[in-house]
Amino acid sequence: MIALWGIPGDGPLDAVAASLRQQGAAFALIDQREASRCQARQRLRSGRAHLTLKGPEPGQCLDFDTVGAFYLRPHATSQALALRDITKRQALDQAAQVDQALIQWADLAPSGVVNPPAAMAANHAKPYQLQLIQAMDFEVPPTLVTTEPEAVREFAALHGRLIYKSVSGVRSIVNMLDDHGLARLDDVAHVPTQFQAWVPGTDVRVHVVGEAVFATEIVSEANDYRYASKSGYDVALAETRLPSGLAQRCIRMAAGMGLKVAGIDLRRTPDNHWFCFEVNPSPAFTYYEAATGQPIAAAIARLLMRADASGAAEPADQIGRLAEL
Repeated sequence: MIALWGIPGDGPLDAVAASLRQQGAAFALIDQREASRCQARQRLRSGRAHLTLKGPEPGQCLDFDTVGAFYLRPHATSQALALRDITKRQALDQAAQVDQALIQWADLAPSGVVNPPAAMAANHAKPYQLQLIQAMDFEVPPTLVTTEPEAVREFAALHGRLIYKSVSGVRSIVNMLDDHGLARLDDVAHVPTQFQAWVPGTDVRVHVVGEAVFATEIVSEANDYRYASKSGYDVALAETRLPSGLAQRCIRMAAGMGLKVAGIDLRRTPDNHWFCFEVNPSPAFTYYEAATGQPIAAAIARLLMRADASGAAEPADQIGRLAEL
């Protein structure tokens, strides 16, 4: 059995579900909005974690002993709750218990999880993730994380143009440190901020799916192409090919971080030098897929199907089946 977990309407989740249907694969979709109406039963037997999830309707039950592949796209519990439950403490507590049970099972499962929460955690601390990237033989820009304005000024004097962004996993806009930013530099005393030397060149987003690599070249004058339209710039995306050695390094880095699927942000300099900025463990790949036609969702679906075929512990017809929780 393949299980998907998240909120219907989320682009990557919907795309993977649609591809599984197209390829004729059976799967259970766990709707996180209904977590407050579900019940999770956990137990440890013979050193192995077991989980049974009961849905909101009679007869809805999923025994995770039968789950050979699990694709995760959850939101924070408080953001995922249905409107009717958002102000109810009991509902929030129940939903949190169910969400935590799914996360714990995903971390303890022997294989087939895309991606284990523990492996994704590095993305919540960008400076730590940069150390992992460097350990995988990728070059990263000179970086400073600080709360001291004077340290930033010294760093700028050494490296010239700087960009800055959040150190956490929360999505933030990458900005150039211009005169306006320098005038507000004292604000860094209140929150650790990551500064990096600006690297000229062309952005390339690489999606690794198992052993498959999908590379997209992005051309834009914006500091952060994801928000190009908001700053009045255009953005153009096109499928590209990586040098074979670089593609293999991307596959090894994702695997080394415990990720079966990853979105890797690279930049190629004018002299053909490659830098890596970060690795997204739960990439919103549909933006790139829509622009280039690359079959990323289909590749993830096949990855899940292969994992399920080799990892399911028991025949699915021995449990109460559900099409959707």
